[in-house]
Amino acid sequence: MDRDAVAGGAESASTPVAGDCVPAPPGVPPVAGGPGRDPGTDGSVHSADETAALHTGIRRTLRELLGKRATGPRNRDAVGTPEGYDSGLWAELSGQLGLPGLALAEEYGGAGCGLPELALAAEETGRVLLPSPLLATAGLAAPLVTALGTPGQRAALLPDIADGSLTCALAVPGGALSTALGLVADPGPGTPSAGWAGGGRAGGIQARSAGSAPGGWLLYGEADQVLDGHSAGLLLVAAHTGGYPRSRTLLFLVPADAPGLTRTRRTTLDETRPQARLELRDCPAALLGAPDTAEDGGPVAAALAATGVRAAVIVAAEAVGAAESALRRTVEHVWLREQFGRPIGSFQVVKHRLADLYVQVRAARSAASWAAHHADDDAGLALAQALETLRTVASETVQLHGGTGFTWEHDAHLFFKRAAADELLFGPVHRLRARAAERAGLFSPGDGRGAACPADTVDQPLRSP
Repeated sequence: MDRDAVAGGAESASTPVAGDCVPAPPGVPPVAGGPGRDPGTDGSVHSADETAALHTGIRRTLRELLGKRATGPRNRDAVGTPEGYDSGLWAELSGQLGLPGLALAEEYGGAGCGLPELALAAEETGRVLLPSPLLATAGLAAPLVTALGTPGQRAALLPDIADGSLTCALAVPGGALSTALGLVADPGPGTPSAGWAGGGRAGGIQARSAGSAPGGWLLYGEADQVLDGHSAGLLLVAAHTGGYPRSRTLLFLVPADAPGLTRTRRTTLDETRPQARLELRDCPAALLGAPDTAEDGGPVAAALAATGVRAAVIVAAEAVGAAESALRRTVEHVWLREQFGRPIGSFQVVKHRLADLYVQVRAARSAASWAAHHADDDAGLALAQALETLRTVASETVQLHGGTGFTWEHDAHLFFKRAAADELLFGPVHRLRARAAERAGLFSPGDGRGAACPADTVDQPLRSP
């Protein structure tokens, strides 16, 4: 995505995009700002004016395109395709707008922007609940290839990711995506802070060196809940190797047509986030990284944790966009729906409920915006707040739409399903906050509360001794 082209497009477009949140009732100002509204700190932009023009262009261009091509009926049709998304729209987002390469370096065909710009794009895709491989490809796979890949691997894979011709998926065993990415602590018995072990020596996916196999490795095992795993052209598979003495987790590259690989699309709660089950039976694979890195799993764990931070920012931005969209629809509905000769939005109890939602959405937007620029510090907390906000707004959306909100034909249930599915994949919220509290040292072993506040009970009130 060319910065000048985007900024120029912003000047000629007519749709207002001042970071508006929802059409608030008279007298209530709209929410302004959003992920990436302020100048970034990664050196990708050089002035506040350039940043504002770039962000306005990204927001405006995506909102106009998705407003036409990603409507409710179109999304329903898209999830029913074998890919699970509109391949034509993805080609346009990739080829003309460069969306998957937004945060990739220019030397690999990317735009050279940063995480704030990618988060801003994710907010717009979340606003329409767009089914696309953006999260799996640009949010999960691309950072891992960039961090761990050899120069040859980066040169071979990243340009194809940037132009959208190659989609990717990250497969971790045991459905433990949030644990593998370091977003929540491993709930293993007696080890509340233990690192993710790749499914363990007795389960998950096992890797063994095989010089005669293409790529030099063979994988055996299963992985469930793999985002876009049924349609991705390349799989990044986390597998365990080394046995008991030198156990470690490594990442491997598995092409979609590899022998011994079976991919099955699963029925999911949220159809806009398609998932797959992978079965690998002596499936040939290539190590992601140089051969001499196979003896140390430390860099893989660090790269997964760094990728988790980026994914948390992206998912938080998506959740904020979805919450804003759901609230906007609800506000519009309550001012059109009449009972007792007046709009139901004029009743005080409805106004109060909407005001509470408005405040929550604004707070979640602020948290997501901050995390986009300070991801290392606050990504997990921002994700927790955004997911909780989306869950609350989606529930109220269904309730305030009345009987129509419960029907299959209405879009209200799609927001509710997105909220529930994202919390299952990347949460739950209380464990995200428990992880943040643990990292901040709020419950240190010496204060007598650490042992009494495991991850699954951290939200319960503390009792006085």
